[in-house]
Amino acid sequence: MKSVSIYTDGACSGNPGPGGWGAILIYNGIEKEISGGEADTTNNRMELTAVIRALALLKEPCAVTVTTDSQYISRAINEGWLKKWKAAGFTKKGGLKNAELWRELDGLLQTHDVRFVWVKGHAENEYNNRCDRLAVSERERFA
Repeated sequence: MKSVSIYTDGACSGNPGPGGWGAILIYNGIEKEISGGEADTTNNRMELTAVIRALALLKEPCAVTVTTDSQYISRAINEGWLKKWKAAGFTKKGGLKNAELWRELDGLLQTHDVRFVWVKGHAENEYNNRCDRLAVSERERFA
């Protein structure tokens, strides 16, 4: 199984408001940057979209380490929230926000062996900072 490193970030101005996402995929020393945005979105949607779009690019099952500054994503996976939401049909009392994105991410997690690592945002992680610049640049296109 190929090993891939993915770094992701999302940005939003207003929350909701214009937003962007960025991701860097690294395989065998080769880096690929991807990014996108939306005119009216939330930060959490952009964080999720970055992870989904990056994983969706993988052409075969891979061992993946996703590094993110999103506690929303890292905690949902690492603390078992996603498993509980899935068992409840992607609902929760009061409504599960971004259910369609969580469903999509869950499907990708069934294909790949994914580990999520949280890093502090806007700190010393070069790749996280690059993803932030990608996300902000995309957000600015809609501002």
